[in-house]
Amino acid sequence: MTLTAILLVLTGIICTETKMVHVDLALSGCSGCDGEDMNGLDGEEMAHADFMSGKYVMTLPEFADPFVYPEGTYEAAVAGQQVCKQNLAVAIQAYRHPAVAEAPPVSFLYPRDEVKLGNENTLICLISGFYPPRLTVRWTKNDKNVTEGVSSSQLRMNVNDGSYSQFSSLMFTPQRGDIYTCTVEHPALDWPLTKDFDVKVSKSSVYPSVFCGAGVTLGLLEVAIGIFFFIKGSHCH
Repeated sequence: MTLTAILLVLTGIICTETKMVHVDLALSGCSGCDGEDMNGLDGEEMAHADFMSGKYVMTLPEFADPFVYPEGTYEAAVAGQQVCKQNLAVAIQAYRHPAVAEAPPVSFLYPRDEVKLGNENTLICLISGFYPPRLTVRWTKNDKNVTEGVSSSQLRMNVNDGSYSQFSSLMFTPQRGDIYTCTVEHPALDWPLTKDFDVKVSKSSVYPSVFCGAGVTLGLLEVAIGIFFFIKGSHCH
């Protein structure tokens, strides 16, 4: 299926009184099936239009300075989408249905915390660098599909190159020998992208116990030797 999109990017440079330079970004784009309207600052997303819920969503972390876009921002994004789709229809005819650009994703799989057998943990599958923003993520445990405890973040666009990224996470309780797999499917991939996580006991968690046991043994041995020589010395006197 051929997908054609129009992307409008507006950037501006802001100079503050302290002579710091910031890059402000406003992005609006559409395709035949969806749209995107986002504002960012210094390469980070600040807010985006959620056309499914009908509101403008702030994506700044909780510790950031409070900031809200003015009333009417979402309505302006909706109007921008209408103009974008009109321009898209004209562009499709003018360029004779050009093929969509595609970029395959890369993925990384890692645990949130240090793995300890029997302790609940979270596996995180980071998928990044892909376009278009359509993705399917599946989890398996020992080759069996897993759906319970799975959650995914919203798609995040990289304002530097227009590619997308997403997190998918799985809550799990590690047991020795279990193998978890994160499988990613995307139009730019010839075959699914997989990453495996094999539950193993970290050597760092084993060695301290060994060294501790050896230390206790040596300590008891030294005490026994000391008592022996003390008793022997008393008999000599």
